[in-house]
Amino acid sequence: MPGLNAAFVDVGYEKDAFLHYLDLGPQVQSLLKLTKQVRSGGYQSKLLDNFKLDPDINKGGKISELLAKGQLIPVQIAKEPISTKGPRLSSDISIAGRYVVLVPFSEVTSISKKIKSNTERNRLRKIVESIKPKHFGVIIRTVSEGKGVAELQKDLLDLISKWESFVTRLPSIEPAKKVLGEIDRTSTLLRDILNPDFQHIYVNDNAMHEEVRSYIHEISPEMDGIVRLHKNSVPIFEHYGIDKQIKSAFGKTVNLAGGAYLVIEHTEALHVVDVNSGNRTASKENQEENAFQVNKEAAKEIARQLRLRDMGGIVVIDFIDMHKPNNRKDLFDYLRSEMSHDRAKHTILPPSKFGLVQITRQRVRPEMNIVTTEICPACNGTGTLRPTILLIDDIENNFNYILVEQNEKSITLIVHPYIEAYIKQGFISRQWKWFFKYSQWIKVKSNPAYQITEFHFFSAKDEEIKL
Repeated sequence: MPGLNAAFVDVGYEKDAFLHYLDLGPQVQSLLKLTKQVRSGGYQSKLLDNFKLDPDINKGGKISELLAKGQLIPVQIAKEPISTKGPRLSSDISIAGRYVVLVPFSEVTSISKKIKSNTERNRLRKIVESIKPKHFGVIIRTVSEGKGVAELQKDLLDLISKWESFVTRLPSIEPAKKVLGEIDRTSTLLRDILNPDFQHIYVNDNAMHEEVRSYIHEISPEMDGIVRLHKNSVPIFEHYGIDKQIKSAFGKTVNLAGGAYLVIEHTEALHVVDVNSGNRTASKENQEENAFQVNKEAAKEIARQLRLRDMGGIVVIDFIDMHKPNNRKDLFDYLRSEMSHDRAKHTILPPSKFGLVQITRQRVRPEMNIVTTEICPACNGTGTLRPTILLIDDIENNFNYILVEQNEKSITLIVHPYIEAYIKQGFISRQWKWFFKYSQWIKVKSNPAYQITEFHFFSAKDEEIKL
């Protein structure tokens, strides 16, 4: 497609993948030449020692000068299919390991910017340049900091072995078939995020347990003892409270500890986050400070939500308005520091004159979108309601507001009969736990007319407490 300066490539997916000229990589001519020679039998070596590199392509060139219809070209998936779009491709091939990334047809050794020490950068550069093969570049990853020659060499040799496997399969592989695959998703995650802070890794599948344990033993032998097989009869997500965390973290509304909450909307073009103070109140004289504290709390949770949901593209955040320039600057700096833990590439713009903060975040795969509403049992699926798994949490959040902030005395909670039975069950029931926590007895009554997740609070005068 000369008008787009791009090509659509058949990679076996239902929609053709997109390869732009700028994603070809400077050494695409060398890649094409190697592919042609290997498939014709004209190049026998598996490395590039005897291979003559072609000059880099012109950055302002045209794709029609390099590619033609029906041509065979090795490509790498750069972005997974998102919405109506097919995969995004690159011909600037790289093979990632735990400590280094191998880049064929390059001579450059580059180091992660997160490694600040010049002494350490020079040490790593000398190690890698002494062991890397000819015509291969290397990117040294952040986790390489402090690692020895043996660890870096083993990682690099593993990557060279993968490249040799790629060259071996190249002559016989059919078009649109996978030549070299990434390790499975579990091992990829562990490769990228495993650190000494990990205390346990629980797996609920025997085959996966062995695979994870062998992979951990390979990359960090001293840590293979932390991999445990989950044998409890209770499902693993339920046993560790993951289901509850997912339901509370992935809904449209995300509650914050101080009573404030976020509203997150996903659209085709962008993601919008609205910050609300909720029932968190402060005196009029202290509105600015209250807004600043709510915004800081929200900024921390927003940074976490972006990572949890893997939200990419454009994110617009509407923080609570603040009038002091210093507060706006401090909030911007705080958001940047919280976002610094994000491994995805991102850019944060300062607040606009409308108080909106815009973030662009690398989009590699579709964002995690988990449905957190449940079919209403009272209307046979014609409506939805809050997740029942969070019902008690919602009730207790309201207790904090009614009993602590509003200082109400002798209140009555009215719920569905099933919920009343759940609250009163056991020798030390949830009702007694509330008594110990709030130092007052909370009456619990039932009303069969209520929906399963419906509840209301009444004062000592039998007046409903509006929330």
